[in-house]
Amino acid sequence: MAMTLHLDIVSSEASLYSGLAEFVIVPAEMGEVGIYPRHAPLLTRIKPGSVRIKSPDKSEEDLIYVSGGILEVQPGIVTILSDTAIRGADLDEARVLEAKKLAEEAMTNRTGAMEYVQAQAELVQAVAQLSAIDKLCRHH
Repeated sequence: MAMTLHLDIVSSEASLYSGLAEFVIVPAEMGEVGIYPRHAPLLTRIKPGSVRIKSPDKSEEDLIYVSGGILEVQPGIVTILSDTAIRGADLDEARVLEAKKLAEEAMTNRTGAMEYVQAQAELVQAVAQLSAIDKLCRHH
């Protein structure tokens, strides 16, 4: 049996994943981080993107979109806390494309700096979700 670690992915709405993983790949603030059993302790912010999980009982990786948050690695356990987390299979491409279009329009038609920043953040999330959908489609 392969070595494993315990992984918890929690959003403000629910626990999306709690179980064993052979490895997990996380979109950390400075780039993707691959975490395997016996990884050194780590605490870092994560950016919007896809968390890739290799479960010991599956040949395919699971994908979970996160909107950002915190990654904590302790001996034997990895915890990801995110405001929003969505299973890759639950992402709706049409809805995400519409959100991207609206964010781009808001950036073009902005009336204030705060509106621009909000639209920019929404655009980043939409692009990250589209990337997660693309990765999911390529795996199947």
